[in-house]
Amino acid sequence: MRYVALGQHRSEYPDPITFAQGAPLTIGEQYKGPEGWDNWYFCTTSGQSGGWVPGQIIERIDARQGRALRAYTARELDVDEGDELAGSEQLNGWMWCTRLSDGQSGWVPLSLVRKIED
Repeated sequence: MRYVALGQHRSEYPDPITFAQGAPLTIGEQYKGPEGWDNWYFCTTSGQSGGWVPGQIIERIDARQGRALRAYTARELDVDEGDELAGSEQLNGWMWCTRLSDGQSGWVPLSLVRKIED
């Protein structure tokens, strides 16, 4: 599906958490904010800075420990208004997008994308 960016987005996380399926995760706070981005948890894994992880990909072992159900990166895509994007997976208020002009990929808030009708 093709989308257009409705505004600018800049990541606040230059070193996003990235891990493989099965990686052990330490589960921290649940995100609470006005955006309505539900089911995100601040997690850490060995050798990396912490980052926000969608609850759907965490296999909980107990309240603070888990395991990754699949590979994941929290990389956000910096976009400018008018950027054309190919969008795929949607999770908890975000969409995985690839910018058509240069092939770079990352998460973009759903509130900043609109589907291009063919």
